[in-house]
Amino acid sequence: MAQLNDIAIRMLQEKNFVFIATLGKTSGAPQVTPTWVDVDNGYVLVNTAIGRMKQENSKRDPRVALSAVDSTNPYSFTAIRGRVVEQITGQAAEDHIDKMAKKYLGKDKYPFRQPGEKRVILKIKPERVVVQE
Repeated sequence: MAQLNDIAIRMLQEKNFVFIATLGKTSGAPQVTPTWVDVDNGYVLVNTAIGRMKQENSKRDPRVALSAVDSTNPYSFTAIRGRVVEQITGQAAEDHIDKMAKKYLGKDKYPFRQPGEKRVILKIKPERVVVQE
């Protein structure tokens, strides 16, 4: 497992958006989505809904790539290649999306929840980390 250095951790902890690339089912073509991000104990966490493309793609092929750009300096970025090693569902994922809403929107509860939606955390183990300050 590649280690996230202090700069990468800071980039992921701050209110920066991350673009996550997964590999599509039909042609293997990359599919990129902007998303909120979290970091925990060396792992990158992305919260999504069960059934969304990034969740389905990463369940079938766990290889992902992520890119985060510092919102205050677009020339500062972190790029990560890794694998989804676990998909965490249940109350932990539901609580986590509220944590992300607080970080990114300043709201205590995630305001975009859809009826019947079930959340999932993609727990990503970094395999390569590149930082540009």
